[in-house]
Amino acid sequence: MRILRLIVAELNYHWVNTLMGVLGLAIAVGLLVSVRMTSQASERETRRVMRDMGFNLRIIPKSTDMDHFWANGFSDQTMPGETVKKLAAQRGVFVSFNHLTPTLEGRIELGGRMVWVTGIGETIVSAVDGRQPMGFRIKPGEIFMGWAVAQRMGVKRGGSVELGGKRFQVERVLAEGGTDEDVRVFLALKEAQSVLGQPGRINEIKAIDCLCLTADKDPLAMLRKVIETALPEARVLQLRTLADARAKQRQMAERYARLMVPMVFVVGLVWVGVLGWLNVRERRVEIGLWRAMGHGSGRIAGLFLGKAALTGLVGGLMGYALGTWVALRFGPGIFQVTAKGLVPEAGLWVRVALVAPAFAVLASLIPTMKAMGQDPAEALRAD
Repeated sequence: MRILRLIVAELNYHWVNTLMGVLGLAIAVGLLVSVRMTSQASERETRRVMRDMGFNLRIIPKSTDMDHFWANGFSDQTMPGETVKKLAAQRGVFVSFNHLTPTLEGRIELGGRMVWVTGIGETIVSAVDGRQPMGFRIKPGEIFMGWAVAQRMGVKRGGSVELGGKRFQVERVLAEGGTDEDVRVFLALKEAQSVLGQPGRINEIKAIDCLCLTADKDPLAMLRKVIETALPEARVLQLRTLADARAKQRQMAERYARLMVPMVFVVGLVWVGVLGWLNVRERRVEIGLWRAMGHGSGRIAGLFLGKAALTGLVGGLMGYALGTWVALRFGPGIFQVTAKGLVPEAGLWVRVALVAPAFAVLASLIPTMKAMGQDPAEALRAD
């Protein structure tokens, strides 16, 4: 209790040094907390934006006539609908692939012209990371129409069209995208199988590449090796430009976090260390008197390190509040797609309350060792 009273008295007497230490730690911890929260938000935003760019992997039957595939945009061969579940059940598949979506594509007449029909089945995602399935969710009896098809037929949302002898309600007219989706119509997989006369069959599994490697790392070779083992009757194609953009964006976000966190840590460490050093230097004579009066190194160390720990605790909690406020105040304006996911991290304040005092003690260790090793006679003679 005596050392605690000394620490409190020390904090009150040298309040300027104490205030500078608390503010320095608060700023350092605040930066770390805000960087951590915004880095996680940046990663979520990157994943979502890259996900919304669409699938970048196409898994098709190995026996596909590639001339037909490139000329028509879909495989002339089919696989059983259960193939996607077979692939998802293989061990280690979700390390390389995610958002496995079975589809059946073909062409059929609609309104006097041929259109592409895409049937979309239920997406399978990794159960580990809890991601939401990407792509459309189409209910039976509904149809999503590409912009150009809807414009040509004069159809709007809420209307209906007949396709393959069955009438569908237009649930959605897609925005003009400038891609082949403008001339496609999308159905639930089972209904597309019925319309195209391919019950229980699919001709493609769309997926997302989880490796996030740029082309120079040759991710396609790795993906094909996985497919050869997990689904030897299929082959995988990669939309290289899209996959490359996704990989570079993800890598940029990760490099940002790896750069900022150590930088802020070092700045905070130097700040607290310099304040501790100046404190020891200014109080050299006072420390010499304590030593001459018989106070041991343990008490002096306890005083300086105890002060550092208490300063670290107060500054850390202030920094947590400051960093959280900054992230919540400015983050939603930066990360607009995933703004709702930017929330205070549960339990982070507990880690701050434990780590910040230890951080302050570590930064004060060298000045404290200098104080402990100081010769009282030299200190008093200098005065």
